[in-house]
Amino acid sequence: QVQLVESGGGLVQAGGSVRLSCAASGRTLSRYAMAWFRQAPRKEREFVAGLSWSAGSTSYVDYADSVKGRFTISRDNANNTVYLQMDSLKPEDTAVYYCAARFRAVVAVASEYAYWGQGTQVTVSS
Repeated sequence: QVQLVESGGGLVQAGGSVRLSCAASGRTLSRYAMAWFRQAPRKEREFVAGLSWSAGSTSYVDYADSVKGRFTISRDNANNTVYLQMDSLKPEDTAVYYCAARFRAVVAVASEYAYWGQGTQVTVSS
């Protein structure tokens, strides 16, 4: 079992930055793909960014088109933590952000992830 706990959300003005953290416990994350999803009111949960497991120094990274160039996902396997650095935030980024984990490869489909955090709210004011 993997337990995930997100932190770092809050209220930020448009153009600002927020860094989300996802701390894992229960198992080491080193062989798991990690991803961030988000869900805005009355919308489906959508993929934001993902980072695959890698035995070497390079991991496969994927981003939703809507966040490319503004968001950066990273992981610290030694501390079992995944981060999402969000820059140049827009009001449309307002959502509850969820951390998720699955074994091995990143996919952009929420139902493929076995483990989820409780979510953290990010609100971007205009």
